[in-house]
Amino acid sequence: MAKQVESVNYGLEKIFEGAQDFLPLLGTDYIELYVGNAKQAAHFYKTAFGFQSFAYRGLETGSRDVVSYVLKQDKIRLVLSTPLNSKHPINEHIVKHGDGVKVVALWVEDAKKAWEETTSRGAKSYLEPVVEKDEHGEVVRSGIYTYGETVHLFVERKNYNGVFMPGFEKWESDYNPESLGLKYVDHMVGNVGWGEMNTWVKWYEDVMGFENFLSFDDKQIHTDYSALMSKVMSNGNGRIKFPINEPAKGKKKSQIEEYLDFYEGPGVQHIAVATDDILSTVANMRARGVEFLTTPPESYYQAVPERLATHDHKLKEDLEKLKKLGIMVDADEEGYLLQIFTRPVEDRPTLFFEIIQRMGARGFGAGNFKALFESIEREQERRGTL
Repeated sequence: MAKQVESVNYGLEKIFEGAQDFLPLLGTDYIELYVGNAKQAAHFYKTAFGFQSFAYRGLETGSRDVVSYVLKQDKIRLVLSTPLNSKHPINEHIVKHGDGVKVVALWVEDAKKAWEETTSRGAKSYLEPVVEKDEHGEVVRSGIYTYGETVHLFVERKNYNGVFMPGFEKWESDYNPESLGLKYVDHMVGNVGWGEMNTWVKWYEDVMGFENFLSFDDKQIHTDYSALMSKVMSNGNGRIKFPINEPAKGKKKSQIEEYLDFYEGPGVQHIAVATDDILSTVANMRARGVEFLTTPPESYYQAVPERLATHDHKLKEDLEKLKKLGIMVDADEEGYLLQIFTRPVEDRPTLFFEIIQRMGARGFGAGNFKALFESIEREQERRGTL
């Protein structure tokens, strides 16, 4: 089994020493979800998560088969797309998977080169390089398939000054709830099937030049009932991080198995979004109706000061306030982090969100795994899927 990387300082200059630079990535451009009703989904993400109206395409802009609403909060862009007729292929995705992430779009300097580099290394093409133009300039996009039916689009927009991209117009709306302080995509987690994790780890290494800088096996990620294995992949500059999970044998069904059953295949399990003030962000999200996993027990919070002290860190936040909101704490040599997970944001127990605030720590909350998975198992038990 893979062992957790022993050095916990995650000095990125060391971890990514020798990382290949044939695919320089500037950041996450957007995340596109295929949904059953984009208009209503957009209202949910605006109301509950504090996103703002940004761009739109639909019948009014000349799009006859797909409608898309683009939402923005700081550096995060969500695209919610729905087909306008029964024959559109997006319907097949929605029928099979329910609402879920289809596109993880990555911002690049050269989309044509990104496609050539990745397809030459074995990636299956999703979209050959295409130049899309309007009066504001041009956007170049290309794409490849990754696990399941998920795709990575490469987006080059250095010659574009429009609101989002050609085919979209500015979305004017009287309803724009206040932002909740979400800043950027910290990482995105993919769930793959039994025995597939290492296959996709090698794929990200070979096709996209990523590094596997952190690994967890079923001895580290387990409860009395279930287990999983995970490896964290990152590009050379550390801006893009994709943990990949697979199930492991346990007494009962793990959360990864539950996801695979209801999503009907591999896909994006959760989107982690960063904030600079998790207490305010989570309090306001709760007030707006966002549901989070159940709070860890009292014993968990009693142990927090000692856990931080082992790394010579002291909590700056009020522990009682963190406990009241159910926010978890973990630490490494570089600092600590605060994190909390929503319940699934649709009826199928699949996609959910993580809210994270990093206070120097570069890890992913390994010290919280047991408390987190026990909380998820309580949800699974209620659903009858444990």
